[in-house]
Amino acid sequence: MATGLRTARKARGWSQDKLIHEMRRFADQRLLDIASPASLKVYISEWENGRRAVTDRYAALLRPLLGITDAELRGVEKVRPAAGGYEELLGRIDSSSSLSESMVGSFLDQTELLRTMDRQMGAAGLVDQMNGHLASMEDALTFAVLPGARRPIAAALAGASTLAAWQALDAGAVERAWRRYELAKKAAQDAESPLYLAHAMGEQAYVLADAGRPLLAIELVREAQRTQAERQSPRLRAWLAAAEAELCAAAGVDMASEARAALERAATLLPDDGEVRDPDMLSIFLNTGHLTRWRGNVLAKLGDESAMSELYDSLNSADPSFVRASAGVHCDLTQAHLARGEADQARNHLQRARLAANRTGSVRYRQRVELLTGRL
Repeated sequence: MATGLRTARKARGWSQDKLIHEMRRFADQRLLDIASPASLKVYISEWENGRRAVTDRYAALLRPLLGITDAELRGVEKVRPAAGGYEELLGRIDSSSSLSESMVGSFLDQTELLRTMDRQMGAAGLVDQMNGHLASMEDALTFAVLPGARRPIAAALAGASTLAAWQALDAGAVERAWRRYELAKKAAQDAESPLYLAHAMGEQAYVLADAGRPLLAIELVREAQRTQAERQSPRLRAWLAAAEAELCAAAGVDMASEARAALERAATLLPDDGEVRDPDMLSIFLNTGHLTRWRGNVLAKLGDESAMSELYDSLNSADPSFVRASAGVHCDLTQAHLARGEADQARNHLQRARLAANRTGSVRYRQRVELLTGRL
């Protein structure tokens, strides 16, 4: 039964009629033949009320459209059949032990492709691919016996899991996001990688902040900074400091001084090497331009008028492939203009934020757009 369909639909603020429209549009774009609007209205009502099971055909359409997993759609957890007998078990172990470095490289390449697609097109349409990718790595890790064979697979899994978790958070699937971060943390520990562990903890703090636990989120990101700090790369340390600044700013004006101090620390820690990504950890994108955008976000949350110049500088120099991130910049500019009483400019940026959020299917940014709309 599709007990999760109603929840996913409402998370996007869609009526049943809107879902029908989006299903028809999605199907037309892919030359799929689906039922008429009148029939779909009946199907959706029966799916949501548990009177009809979603067929595999419609499930394959609804999952990428809504950015949910099959288990979330149907409200069940599927159980994988257990490996049968010692012969099959040893076969899986032998297969995993022969996993070559090129296969780990293939895992990393697939993660990179999914990361690129995510930032340009959004996470909603990638759920099936991401789940299959993680399952392949989890299987490889499960049957890898010796630490030397496990570490590279675990590191690849940790990086992919944080990506999957952030995608889930963006799609409004909070529990899935939390579980993916827990998977990333366990994989990082298996990989003996304090970098991946700290990064997963830092991103997981955003789940707590979004859930209304800002102080616990700040504690977690600070704990991440203390996690074998001597082994963390400078760019990761700068990223964690910037994350702390954002979370402090979101917690309210009482933590404004701590937010500013964390921003200064991030600027001091960030390497001046002209690179965009951490060579030891490709999950981290942070250079001067990215930090400028982040600083603008923090200052806008604090109501600081200097946020305006930082945000416009960031907007003018932004990498156009970061489509979803542009929604955040326009939200921040909306907030900054509202603080100055400039309603027309705020309305213009809010519209652009809405377009970027809709283009990428970001539930997280749509929710922020709706909150800002209420202030206009």
